[in-house]
Amino acid sequence: MKQLHHPERKDIQLASVLYALSDPVRLYVVSEIRKHGAQACNSFKVPIAKSTLTHHSRTLREAGIVNTRVQGTQRILSLRTEDLEERFPALLDSILLAYEKTGPGEGFGEQEQVAEEQG
Repeated sequence: MKQLHHPERKDIQLASVLYALSDPVRLYVVSEIRKHGAQACNSFKVPIAKSTLTHHSRTLREAGIVNTRVQGTQRILSLRTEDLEERFPALLDSILLAYEKTGPGEGFGEQEQVAEEQG
């Protein structure tokens, strides 16, 4: 099985972290992991193809935001909170707090919110 690359703590770059968190889907995934703990990739309710979610998961992993653990046929994502806090104190908390205050209506989550209101 192919080994997944996770950057060492010292190699996590601010620009990569900010880029990864600039996408609404990736921001949603990180927020969900923070709220509910480690999760399998297929547990996220996102209106995108599985291959696209795989791309987003890879971007988060390569930026050093998540750790991906293979469990059978599933990929379990967890936040690298300690590593991010050590490299960039309070950055993840600040970004997720701002995201949670604005709600899911900004960008990606809008479709899901509309579907819930109509359903």
